[in-house]
Amino acid sequence: MQGLHLTADLYQCGCNLSLLVDAERLSELCRRHTLDVGLTLVDEKWFTFPEYQGQPGGVTGMLLLAESHLAVHTWPERRGVTLDVYVCNFCQDNSAKAERLATALIAAFAPEQTETHRILRGSRIEAGASDELILETLDEHSVYGFRIRERLLTQKTAGNQLLEIFDTPQFGRTMRLDGHFMTSAGEEFFYHEALIHPAAISHPAPRQALIIGGGDGGAAEELLKHPSIERVVIAELDADVVEASKRHLEAVHRGAFADPRLEVRIGDGFAFLDATDERFDLVLFDLTDPDTPAASLYTASSFAKARRALAPGGALVLHIGSPIFHPERVRGIVAELRQVFSTVHCYGLYIPLYGAYWGLAIASDTLDATGLDATTVETRLAERGISDLRYYNGAVHGALFALPNFYRELVR
Repeated sequence: MQGLHLTADLYQCGCNLSLLVDAERLSELCRRHTLDVGLTLVDEKWFTFPEYQGQPGGVTGMLLLAESHLAVHTWPERRGVTLDVYVCNFCQDNSAKAERLATALIAAFAPEQTETHRILRGSRIEAGASDELILETLDEHSVYGFRIRERLLTQKTAGNQLLEIFDTPQFGRTMRLDGHFMTSAGEEFFYHEALIHPAAISHPAPRQALIIGGGDGGAAEELLKHPSIERVVIAELDADVVEASKRHLEAVHRGAFADPRLEVRIGDGFAFLDATDERFDLVLFDLTDPDTPAASLYTASSFAKARRALAPGGALVLHIGSPIFHPERVRGIVAELRQVFSTVHCYGLYIPLYGAYWGLAIASDTLDATGLDATTVETRLAERGISDLRYYNGAVHGALFALPNFYRELVR
């Protein structure tokens, strides 16, 4: 009996009108996404209502699932849709499948406004607030999540990513890509300051920097705090990520996109690396997680491309996943880095939005970020006029590289 019941009321849907009046097309969409997430179709029933006062009739339909049901009702005259996904968790927890199904259908209808609710059924435990709870899987045994107040955007992008932006009570506006939390207004400084400043402050005077990914602008904003920076290039595959970030995530990029030193290039960042004859003091891989479609980019061949684009004394910086939840992946990425660079220094910190202690690495043939003491870091920060930091400082610099024993053994 215990299960998860998701409801969604969609308004001003921007999809093709035929999706709201054509039962065959609507049923095909629902079947495809249901099977894609791994739920089991048992039977289905669809009915198209006749025209009324010159308006086309809507469609009502239901998929009967071994795990429970999916129901859909359309109001084409209002461009409205209601969705209802219910899964029981009798033999296994199907909650993540239900949430992926609901999210995929919302994206297909492209509503301007969405009201969603998450109801725990058949449990004596209070479900708490009625706000939607968004969960993310850390590994096959662990999940975490956050409640949201409102969905601001659910969109299938030109880059074929599922882009979501929420307003959350915990961290304000939050972005998710393909079911993975990426950044939020309230805690982005954990990740972005740690990604940028250990390498940037170790470099005597970084002038040119390249960010592969980083379409939210947060990494660029931190780089631009260094007065020696003359140019930052963001090579981002997905223009929709950049546009959504400009519109919804000003608290993350803080206007960096308007800085004349910032150049945004839409397209394959690794094709850019192949083609460029420019040399950069810092190359940042600000990509989606190593267990997403970006996994193929965390390889020695990609790292070699970055190395060719580095100026003397330069470094590659990237995040490598959680050594707690993805130890073999972290070990493998570090091994790939060591095939290319003579020096690889791993470091780590807890990142709230990622739900775990997270690993990063600086790879170089000459730059040694571990060689700076706290006093030197503080002196350089003062000389560069960098004071508006919420995480990074001289003492933290050394602490980032002080690896717990399990992490040290993992990447030895």
